[in-house]
Amino acid sequence: MPAPTPLPALILGAGAAGLMCAAHAGPGAVVIDHMDRPGEKIRISGGGRCNFTNMYAGPQNFLSANPHFAKSALSRYTQWDFVYLMGRHGVTWHEKTLGQLFCDEKSERVIRLLLDEVAAAQAEVWLKTEVREIRHADGRFVVDLIRDGQPLTVTTRALVVASGGKSIPKIGATGLGYRIAEQFGHALTDTRPGLVPLTFGDSFSDLAGVACPARLSCNGTSFDEALLFTHRGLSGPAILQISNFWHEGEDVSVRLCPDLDFLSSLKEERQRAGRRDLETVLAGLLPKRLAAQVVRDSGLKGRLADLSDAALAPLLDRLTDWHLRPTGTEGYRKAEVTLGGVDTAGLSSRSMESRSVPGLHFIGEVVDVTGWLGGYNFQWAWSSGWAAGTAIAARGHG
Repeated sequence: MPAPTPLPALILGAGAAGLMCAAHAGPGAVVIDHMDRPGEKIRISGGGRCNFTNMYAGPQNFLSANPHFAKSALSRYTQWDFVYLMGRHGVTWHEKTLGQLFCDEKSERVIRLLLDEVAAAQAEVWLKTEVREIRHADGRFVVDLIRDGQPLTVTTRALVVASGGKSIPKIGATGLGYRIAEQFGHALTDTRPGLVPLTFGDSFSDLAGVACPARLSCNGTSFDEALLFTHRGLSGPAILQISNFWHEGEDVSVRLCPDLDFLSSLKEERQRAGRRDLETVLAGLLPKRLAAQVVRDSGLKGRLADLSDAALAPLLDRLTDWHLRPTGTEGYRKAEVTLGGVDTAGLSSRSMESRSVPGLHFIGEVVDVTGWLGGYNFQWAWSSGWAAGTAIAARGHG
């Protein structure tokens, strides 16, 4: 067995947070990943255009058992710092809805930017490298690896866990980070799929493919975005957003077309063309298949002129406060993130370092900090990676 090779820092996970950390941890830092390509989540994000941050990113856009934990990192490395970094590398971008910023080029351009930053920092990326065992003694971590099929042991005073959560296992997600946290005595908050489609059995199979603006509400939180009916239930940005706030056994409230006053619109149509069939009129306000379903569910039929305001009440309830109870979610297979993770009570909010094991850091998705849909989770990766990397560089670990 060769003598352990000392490293200034070893970062587990070559995703967004890990690469960002490596770019700031100082010369000689190494980021490893068991996959054969870095940044897989970056690569597939935003339809291949990488929704790399959000103009409005702030602590209010994140869920955690401690809502204050993310404030330090987010305030010290902001969305505008990453936008500046993009500009420095000549990477152009554009805003879509709700402050979401996307790369003009393919997502690979953002990965290349990060790899260039890592190289400029004189750090390294080792791919196809697996962690076999981690030990800790005399202030150092001893890590047994398999690199390109060969055993290798390294030592370091700074070990950064940036291995992500359980979401999207097809791109290599594992529970490694949680196992390391437990090994070193860190508590975990409950983990579950986040930003994930909700299932409803066969309730909406006839509506599969129909999309509609909607307001989704659950547990005091609401989102106005697109709703998509699927063969298994509901998806679309509005559902992904509200899934972070939903728990098993709870209802989700749906208001279709939240900017539309359905009662006023129906009353106007009743005055103008009251002999038209209710379903036909509603199909002018909603997608045709959805209009037909809502009318059937309300138990109403016939000409609009024959229906008083009071008679329309069941229909209006379905349109403006439709209570649905999901049977579950599509699981980690379709989840964009993992809710929960390493309990922030055991970490420094400034450096992401363990309060009980000096030199051990947790960053990115593995931590109990989860952002909304729309670039927020990448911003947490940039901010937490920067916080850990600069803290390690300032200490000059070796």
